[in-house]
Amino acid sequence: MGSLFENYEQQYSTLTADITAQVGLLSASASKDRRQLISNIEKHVEEAQELLEQMDLEVREVDPSKKQRCRTKLDCYRAELKRLTLEYIKARTVKQESLYDSTEDVRISIDQKQRLLDNGETLERAGRKLNEGYRVALESEEIGHQVLKNLAEQRETIQRSRNRLRETDEELSRSSRLLGNMIMRALQQKVILGIVAVCFLVFISFGIYLSFQS
Repeated sequence: MGSLFENYEQQYSTLTADITAQVGLLSASASKDRRQLISNIEKHVEEAQELLEQMDLEVREVDPSKKQRCRTKLDCYRAELKRLTLEYIKARTVKQESLYDSTEDVRISIDQKQRLLDNGETLERAGRKLNEGYRVALESEEIGHQVLKNLAEQRETIQRSRNRLRETDEELSRSSRLLGNMIMRALQQKVILGIVAVCFLVFISFGIYLSFQS
């Protein structure tokens, strides 16, 4: 995916280099050559805009660790294309009466200027929307990280509570066993005392019986 983005970058660099060179030739060209240069520049500007759109689509699929760097590059490319567009408009609208053959050329120039201005504004608006979308994505990502962090803390709290309940249950089990042993010992002692008491009564009764016999 990164290699495709880099391929678009190379194509974009070639286009912008051609636009820069042709804008430099525009003001010194004759009427016929000037019209051809204008046509070429506008064609290259449109191709550059399409490349930027393709690059924007590719950035969404780039590895997260490289996405911010690609976004920064893309913003720079948009700014560069906007600058070149404004330079072209400036060179295109320079007053050189000898380069315009008729009123029709002037009308075409105004239409082309307006179209390029509209394209520049469209690029700027798209850039702002993309930046806003990227900011919202970063905020959403931060919120997601915070939610995961809170869930992890709650999980640790629940785990600690579960461990405490387990330890309490074990303590209760030991206490129950100890209490059971104490009760058994008390019952054993009562039985022994009962047997001793019975034996004592038997001996006393036997002694009384012997005393009456004698």
